[in-house]
Amino acid sequence: MKLLRHLLLIFIASLTSAPAYSASLIRDAEIEQALQQLAKPVLRSAGFGSGRIRVLVINDPKLNAFVVDANHVFIHSGLIMKLNRPEALQAVIAHELAHIANGHLTRRATNARVAGRVTAIGMALAAAAAIGGNGDAAVGLAAGTSSSAARRFFAHTRAEESSADQSAMRYMGSAGLDPSAMVDILQIFRGQEALRPGRQDPYARTHPLTQDRLRAVKGFAASYKKRSQPTTPEASYWYARMSAKLNGFLRNPRSVLRRSESKGNGEIATLRRAIAYHKTPNLKKALAEMNALLKMRPRDPYYHELKGQILLEARQFNAAVGSYKQAMALAPREPLIESGLGRALLAQGSSGAAKQALTILTSARSRDPGDPQMLRNLALAYAKNGQNAMASVATAERYAVLGRFDDAAIHAKRAMGALPRGSSGWLRAQDILSSAEAAPKRKKKRK
Repeated sequence: MKLLRHLLLIFIASLTSAPAYSASLIRDAEIEQALQQLAKPVLRSAGFGSGRIRVLVINDPKLNAFVVDANHVFIHSGLIMKLNRPEALQAVIAHELAHIANGHLTRRATNARVAGRVTAIGMALAAAAAIGGNGDAAVGLAAGTSSSAARRFFAHTRAEESSADQSAMRYMGSAGLDPSAMVDILQIFRGQEALRPGRQDPYARTHPLTQDRLRAVKGFAASYKKRSQPTTPEASYWYARMSAKLNGFLRNPRSVLRRSESKGNGEIATLRRAIAYHKTPNLKKALAEMNALLKMRPRDPYYHELKGQILLEARQFNAAVGSYKQAMALAPREPLIESGLGRALLAQGSSGAAKQALTILTSARSRDPGDPQMLRNLALAYAKNGQNAMASVATAERYAVLGRFDDAAIHAKRAMGALPRGSSGWLRAQDILSSAEAAPKRKKKRK
């Protein structure tokens, strides 16, 4: 396990061109819940357990989706916001699952042994990300790099694409989902291959599209069409919530408000307005919309969490803690909600709140260790509780996740010098230090 972690960190260091990644994961409990709900029927028809594969969103306007291991599917926010119905998103997920199910990652691992050392090291990423559960580290490789080795790693052959299309259509048909949604996806990218590589969306470069492939997909869609059923209310609902959340936070708030005015006082329109008013910022109106949402769904943990976030970012710390606690009571095992509550408790500033924060953030880390924001707050909680050596451990882990290996090494050494040799914290710091020391050193730019 340790060797795989080292290889992962080395590979990220060798490919990224900046200390931090140029794209990041959008870690949001509500969005991730929506994605799991939408993926569930496709996962079931593809033969995957519902808890094995996570679908995560990258904050990037480009149109792309990819897999890096047998446990994660990554989709760019730009692609999600380009789509207009849940089945289209489910088709994207089905296609990426097909690459996993059809063994394309394994075949790329075999090819990597011939392609060169950098690409071969990259193949350790899949196993390392799967074992460590570190989606942020994996996305550091995938989302921000311009390395030709990384492009080769993620690129699929035309044969693989045809195979994935056929499997994805079968998954969609077995799940009763409209298979013509796959045609919609390919139509979005039609014409991309005629553009210069620099102007193409990443999906077109890594998922080659041909007219033969498009015709084949249309044929598959026609043959599976009879199995499709109307969109379920549940799929429509979660798709609408996720779209509202992404558009609310990523689009211009005034534009969101203009579009929401004609949508009435329904739940989704109210959610869009709450976020847009928060970003404007107009706390009074944002809270009015949130209270309207909570009147509609008083036991929805994600709405309580969003209200907590709005209050926290408006520096209403006591009220934020109350909202986060209500959210956590309704979703007690959700690490992203735990992380938010820990952050709000730290903002309160009292020693009692700091102790509570440390307990809650430690729990969040045990469930989801790859969240840099959580690790930052955990380090602060350790420091406020007088555990400076453990604060250095959490800081070292955060810098390692961000690819800042020199900084990670400094804090890991500091922790190891202060902690009992062989203790759990000392061992965590040792892992980070070994990985940081093994990572290739960046050449400093000449002035």
